[in-house]
Amino acid sequence: MKNLILFLAVVLGINTAALAQDKRMDQKIKTITLEQIPGEFTKKQLTVPEGTYLFEIVNKGIDHNVGFVLVAKGKDPSKPENHIQTAYVTAPVGTDSKEMSKPTKLTKGEYIYFCPLNPTATDNTMVVE
Repeated sequence: MKNLILFLAVVLGINTAALAQDKRMDQKIKTITLEQIPGEFTKKQLTVPEGTYLFEIVNKGIDHNVGFVLVAKGKDPSKPENHIQTAYVTAPVGTDSKEMSKPTKLTKGEYIYFCPLNPTATDNTMVVE
């Protein structure tokens, strides 16, 4: 009887783990590619659905490293505590190369993005619906 209970507990545990993994697989991570040229981003406005995103930042011909900063609209972008830090690229983006951010969950609202190293304006907007 003990073996039967142990067997059922193991089977139930495996099923629960498989279902949880399937649920995570349904929440796909999408990539947003943003290209920087000297002094600006080539895309100045974006509209995306709520979800989890990776930001791929491309340095197109800028002769030094660039980065990426994302801030909820209305917050002071000059204060690092207002930056969505998971959206930072994981390494500086060298000339004619690209780097990725960590997965970043975006909820409904408006955001601004910019690069202080390029430097770019802080009027690039992203609307999350």
